[in-house]
Amino acid sequence: MAVGGGHMLIFLVGALLGVIMGGTLCVRYLRREIAADIGPRLKRVQLQLDNIESQLNLAIMTRYAELGSRAPGDPRRLSP
Repeated sequence: MAVGGGHMLIFLVGALLGVIMGGTLCVRYLRREIAADIGPRLKRVQLQLDNIESQLNLAIMTRYAELGSRAPGDPRRLSP
């Protein structure tokens, strides 16, 4: 009986190692695929944020230029 139990133990340890190694490979594959999928999206979002930032900077600088170009006594100087 001891020999039969030993074979079963070896089989269970082998199955456990197989499941652990298979899970590890699966997780590695999934992480790589998720990272590859997110990369282009992040670049696109970054480009959109850069465009919004430039448009805001342009609007602010245009507004400052308009305010600076008005005469000091002009009543429209402080109006929006």
